[in-house]
Amino acid sequence: MIQLYDGGAYVLNGTEIIADTVESASILAGKLGSVPEKEEAKKQTIAYGILKAHNTSDNMDKLKIRFDKLTSHDITFVGIIQTARASGLEKFPMPYVLTNCHNSLCAVGGTINEDDHMFGLTCAKKYGGMYVPPHQAVIHQFAREMLAGGGKMILGSDSHTRYGALGTMAMGEGGPELVKQLLNQTYDISMPGVVGVYLTGSPMKGVGPQDVALAIIKAVFECGYVNNKVMEFIGDGVANLSADFRIGVDVMTTETTCLSSIWRTDEKIQEFYEIHGRADDYKELNPGPAAYYDGMIVVNLSEIKPMIAMPFHPSNAYTIEELNANLDDILADCEARGRVSLGDQVHFSLRDKVRNGKLYVDQGIIAGCAGGGFENICAAADILKGRSIGADEFTLSVYPASMPVYMELIKNGSAAMLMETGAVLKTAFCGPCFGAGDTPSNNGFSIRHSTRNFPNREGSKLQNGQIASVALMDARSIAATAANKGYLTAATDLDVEFRNPKYFFDKKIYENRVFDSKGVADPSVEIHFGPNIKDWPAMSALPEYLVLKVVSEIHDPVTTTDELIPSGETSSYRSNPLGLAEFTLSRKDPEYVGRAKEIQKAQKAIEAGNCPLDAVPELKTVMDAVHTKYPEAGKGNLGVGSTIFAVKPGDGSAREQAASCQKVLGGWANIANSYATKRYRSNLINWGMLPFLIDEGELPFKNGDYLFVPHITEAVKNGAKELEAYVVKDGQLHAFILKLGEMTPEEREIILKGCLINYNRV
Repeated sequence: MIQLYDGGAYVLNGTEIIADTVESASILAGKLGSVPEKEEAKKQTIAYGILKAHNTSDNMDKLKIRFDKLTSHDITFVGIIQTARASGLEKFPMPYVLTNCHNSLCAVGGTINEDDHMFGLTCAKKYGGMYVPPHQAVIHQFAREMLAGGGKMILGSDSHTRYGALGTMAMGEGGPELVKQLLNQTYDISMPGVVGVYLTGSPMKGVGPQDVALAIIKAVFECGYVNNKVMEFIGDGVANLSADFRIGVDVMTTETTCLSSIWRTDEKIQEFYEIHGRADDYKELNPGPAAYYDGMIVVNLSEIKPMIAMPFHPSNAYTIEELNANLDDILADCEARGRVSLGDQVHFSLRDKVRNGKLYVDQGIIAGCAGGGFENICAAADILKGRSIGADEFTLSVYPASMPVYMELIKNGSAAMLMETGAVLKTAFCGPCFGAGDTPSNNGFSIRHSTRNFPNREGSKLQNGQIASVALMDARSIAATAANKGYLTAATDLDVEFRNPKYFFDKKIYENRVFDSKGVADPSVEIHFGPNIKDWPAMSALPEYLVLKVVSEIHDPVTTTDELIPSGETSSYRSNPLGLAEFTLSRKDPEYVGRAKEIQKAQKAIEAGNCPLDAVPELKTVMDAVHTKYPEAGKGNLGVGSTIFAVKPGDGSAREQAASCQKVLGGWANIANSYATKRYRSNLINWGMLPFLIDEGELPFKNGDYLFVPHITEAVKNGAKELEAYVVKDGQLHAFILKLGEMTPEEREIILKGCLINYNRV
């Protein structure tokens, strides 16, 4: 079904794979007349050409990228614009689209959600951007319909910013990276590896894009095969997929932890642009005659079967056939995995969902940037035509990804077909993807064509003794399950005649409702500020010496950004840095905020010109030990704050608040064995937090210990890769090694200044 090459591979004319082995030289020479230089062959990938066209440096090993367009939604754009305003923003220097698809229900905190929306509208007018009102489109569907273009690059403040199927290399990053673009700075990365994804064959009837995506994620996530690399989709199988199908696979590449994605394009993508009235944005993209890839994934589409990703990760995937055949064993394994993440906070069970030997689910959801596409919903309607979802616990909700998609579903009858079954159609909204809508009952089990199924991401609250769980599936098998009144069923088990209706895009909806400044700023516009919209607190520059208290210790294999700062209703407070910070680690370590605030008192005393030992008396014994070796550490050169340890933090969302909330509570660093994503590490740096690394093994410290880091400014300035730090215990300094990893000169300067705001402040 899926094969991973042990090393790299050459692809000739986009059709023939030759593994990079000892024998490959003679094979290449026979076919090409000579053996291409590997470094030259790397330049023949689609990804290399796009990155080169957007690189502003003269060094393709160290890229400085300027994007063509930016996009954000209503739980990120306030913080981004506030940061840029603090640094002197006068005008958006490129098209910047502000969508409203996360807090669009305006259901939490009174006026605060709509205040954020009005902030966005007035900023679009003042600085020359676009504003998409609530319920019109989810962020990524609008980008596909109105922003993508062949050979272009888009940066978004949402992790699922992926438009590779349309020939656009797109990346999801934390807000500070968008701030840099707004301030005419660059996105700085080393040249990423490019992994080929060679598709062959054609999907069987009833198999959808989520099935293909989950199969790929299962194959590559745990081994890190594409971590921080670009996935480039090529092969004869691409032509057998519609544009919608490709989009559905592409958006899920985020869950592999890749950096970005790009696909070869053809007449089906050309037709997509023509349908949306943007024929000139199409560009044919193909790899060169002899392209070299740093890895190769071969996917036989013909062998993909309906899949299900069980709680609590998209990579925990099985075929539905396999799950039904080994139901008790797999459910027991999922329960065991849950106990690792959830501990003893709640009782999590799945085996009680088995009725008469079949798995019963409580809820089905087809939604968002992954599931809410036209073809997915039409296929679901075909499967459910003339049936009933029943009057028991099972419910089905469908969220078209945009109003133009919804309108076409109404026109071609799909909406009526679904509603007749008892399903509910709702407006474009991302809530089911992050816990702000359709939260199941306690111990409920939901199947969703959405993006993620992390613990509590569906909206349940551990701190309130609640747990529910989500399995990811394709819309087709969700509809088949609904047709079977909640009993898990693969779409391939039903005999269905799919209509495959043609899509017609009606642009009048957007013309009548979306504000587009056409890039013209109006400085006279007054920005709307609601009472929840707060400025970032002042942040200090990095001192010469640091005293850090370990205030949380997490030993899960991976820690998601949802666990660092929960989503759901807390997202409504993202415009208020201090208010949101109260929720930091609340699902993982409820004592974290109190511990962080207690040690932060010392830093606040320093900033006020007072003695930190008076604010936190236990620091006296710590400083006594420090002074035995570093008597000069003290007034004028000392910083005091908190740090956390996590094995591998940062999987999942691009949300910058996973780092900034720690910062506003006095965090100076994270310590980890590795970082799950480039974007989380970048978020730490942009908020002035040191991204320390420590070798795997027994930790030299534990939660509650004090650490002392001497001469840290010197280490950062000089680009040191590692430094000696100390655990302060029993009046003594116990040395251990911390690593800093590679940082660009700009990143080092941001750390030294204390955060990106300080770095840019005029």
